[in-house]
Amino acid sequence: MEKDLGSYRRSYEKHELLLKDVPENPMELFQKWFYEVDQFFAEDETNAMTVSTIGKDGYPKSRVVLLKKYTYEGFIFYTNYESEKGKAIAENSHVCLSFFWHGAERQIIIKGKAEKIAENLSDGYFESRPRGSQLGAIISNQSDAIESREYLEDKLQKLEQEFEGKDIPRPDYWGGYIVKPVEIEFWQGRPNRLHDRIRYKLQKDYNWKIDRLSP
Repeated sequence: MEKDLGSYRRSYEKHELLLKDVPENPMELFQKWFYEVDQFFAEDETNAMTVSTIGKDGYPKSRVVLLKKYTYEGFIFYTNYESEKGKAIAENSHVCLSFFWHGAERQIIIKGKAEKIAENLSDGYFESRPRGSQLGAIISNQSDAIESREYLEDKLQKLEQEFEGKDIPRPDYWGGYIVKPVEIEFWQGRPNRLHDRIRYKLQKDYNWKIDRLSP
């Protein structure tokens, strides 16, 4: 099989990112970009992000998850702690997050350290989820091999009966991580592949060093 993709190209011309326009704290720029994409580029699932980890086998692996909260401290998402990504984070907490918003011709790449959030915060978010999503967290031994789709459907039916009219407790193997950034790069597409790249690096005094990178 062979397909030449050399002719696949487009010109990025919607925005610019100049050093004089960036704030001292990258989370303020993240919030600005997130708001703009959310408001003006409805085709993008704004909070969809790629989480990359280093597996116990030594290989990197990336998958898309949903960002559920961001603060000045970092970025929060939820998952099964016993999943492949959960085991990878337990072994090596250094992760990379990335957002690609094609409508706005923007990327954000975040290097950071992942930590479990407090149990009461995971409880609060779990309680806010639809019942189907709560049951799904219990049913799925995430990343494990299973024999069929019917296996999942049967487990769902049994759990629906078991918890009918009852609150569904959060399983202790499911909860949130916060990724505390040490480096954030903002990428804005520009014509002629001369893209704008602004990188923030966290310093020992907890201030951010800002650099423009060559595209």
